[in-house]
Amino acid sequence: MERSLGREKIGLGSLVPLNEKPHWRPHWKVEKFLGDYPEMTAEDLKAAGIEPYETLEFDGNCLLNSGINSIIWPLVAGSGGTAMNSTNSYIGVGDSSTAASASQTGLQAATNKTWQQVSGAPTVGSNQQIVFSATFGSASANYAWNEICVGNGSNPPSTGVTLNRLVQTMGTKASGTSWVATLTITLS
Repeated sequence: MERSLGREKIGLGSLVPLNEKPHWRPHWKVEKFLGDYPEMTAEDLKAAGIEPYETLEFDGNCLLNSGINSIIWPLVAGSGGTAMNSTNSYIGVGDSSTAASASQTGLQAATNKTWQQVSGAPTVGSNQQIVFSATFGSASANYAWNEICVGNGSNPPSTGVTLNRLVQTMGTKASGTSWVATLTITLS
């Protein structure tokens, strides 16, 4: 005699999964160049024969609640929000090493923080990606870079909303150098 435990085994075979999880994959790149090139992109510099003296790459970030609720969902729903376009997109850096938390609304640095407008419009429309890139010239953001993010205003959260934040030691930028920060977000 077989004992029953009150459970039935159901085989789903090749049915569609019952739940799906989106994959948010941010990839950051910081390219460091000798010289003052505030108006040039990394591609422009390389095309001119100027190579970076160091390149850092790292994955991940903390998607901020304010970015989800004030940028992503309103734009997806067509109910408002400020677009992340060439006029409104900025990359921010600061010297705070405070751990990232979804409840934060921007850079955590008290004074050493800089927002730089992206170079042209973010690249979209292929490979489920959006790419933001900004160049910090010789006179800009000369301090230890320990945090980085992207937002839709020149000084989020005062004038805009921050989408994400990553805490990562990137080195200390000094006068006489230009650093190009690039964020590629893949959503699948």
